[in-house]
Amino acid sequence: MTTTIDFSSYTGASAPARPAKAVRVRDPRLDFYRGIAMFIILCAHTPSNYFSSWIPARWGFSDATEIFVFCSGMASAIAFGSSFDRRGWVLGTARVGQRVWQVYWAHIGMFMAIATMMAAIDHFGDYDKVYIGSLNLWKFFSDPAPQLIGLMSLTYVPNYFDILPMYMVILAMMPLVMALSRLGFWAVAVAVVAVWILAQGALWAWLDTGFAGLSLPAEPWSDRRWFFNPFAWQLVFFTGFALMRGWIPAPPVRWWIVALAAFVVLANVPLSHVGMREFGFDWAKDWRIANTGWIDKSDFALLRYVHFLGLAYLAYVVAGPGGARLQPEGESLPLRGWRVIVTLITKVGQQSLAVFLFSMAFARFSGFVMDQTERTAANMALANFVGFALLIAVAYGVAWFKSQPWRGSATG
Repeated sequence: MTTTIDFSSYTGASAPARPAKAVRVRDPRLDFYRGIAMFIILCAHTPSNYFSSWIPARWGFSDATEIFVFCSGMASAIAFGSSFDRRGWVLGTARVGQRVWQVYWAHIGMFMAIATMMAAIDHFGDYDKVYIGSLNLWKFFSDPAPQLIGLMSLTYVPNYFDILPMYMVILAMMPLVMALSRLGFWAVAVAVVAVWILAQGALWAWLDTGFAGLSLPAEPWSDRRWFFNPFAWQLVFFTGFALMRGWIPAPPVRWWIVALAAFVVLANVPLSHVGMREFGFDWAKDWRIANTGWIDKSDFALLRYVHFLGLAYLAYVVAGPGGARLQPEGESLPLRGWRVIVTLITKVGQQSLAVFLFSMAFARFSGFVMDQTERTAANMALANFVGFALLIAVAYGVAWFKSQPWRGSATG
């Protein structure tokens, strides 16, 4: 049996050159998988968290970052693509600019909040560990003036704070992509792939061209570049964007594609951290060192993309037609417990920016608490589940504020 799902039905777009009227409808697949990414990101950013030993990144090359960026591309096609369709290129660009402005201040606020928390711990406590050093913020506190300039200009991007700057740059590329789409899909595809190739530092080093690859500076005092190179990561973002716009047709569900995707995912396991740690594949470490250019995370290397596409296709099949298996009210979810889980995860995905900001701060606080207590399996499990519960609470709280209940009719 073959099932084809038309992603373009969520935006009303059928081709880049002739967009139809846009309709904003939430895709349950988008919110659910973005919600899963938020839980994984919390685990991954909590220091010395044994839960992070079993996240998807330990089983293959791609991880929650790919989920986040891919889903952000899909969400942007709905949220911003429709603005281009309805109001034209200029106002569509203005809408994207507004979002970049919002994310910029979210990034600045998150940095200041976490840096202040680390400084407060060091100032008011007497611990063996210097917590501003745990995020390599020595330069920021010892010589703040140039670092503040770098922070505001995004030329100072510490590793822990690099996802949102990457997202901003990719969003800023969207008006160009929408302009190219008037020429046809292949103009977009050639541009996106060309920029990705220009960002492959390992490729240009291998070719011995003297060109280090397209990237952005991360520190005023060194030649370190942004850990997440936006010119490389835009490939997975615009893959999701193109799928949701309908520029790329949704893949059919066929057994041989499922088998191929499963093979790609399973073939990565021997080369993964789990393969080396649990199965004793010591040769995999040498292979990874010798083939860094194929799996590099900063420049979103090719094998990461292939691995993610395999996972994404399997997730697409699991979700069912139109995400039917991820709709709590649907008959395809017969178990009440599963309905509750899907509902909670989906809510987290719907408020991903606010949840992400909170999780980054909570992860550092949770790590500090674990440093002051015995780091047992039970304690770490409790810390993780408390974190999960708080992510859900933040999602519901933000949704409540966004609903603006105070604008309803008076109750007396």
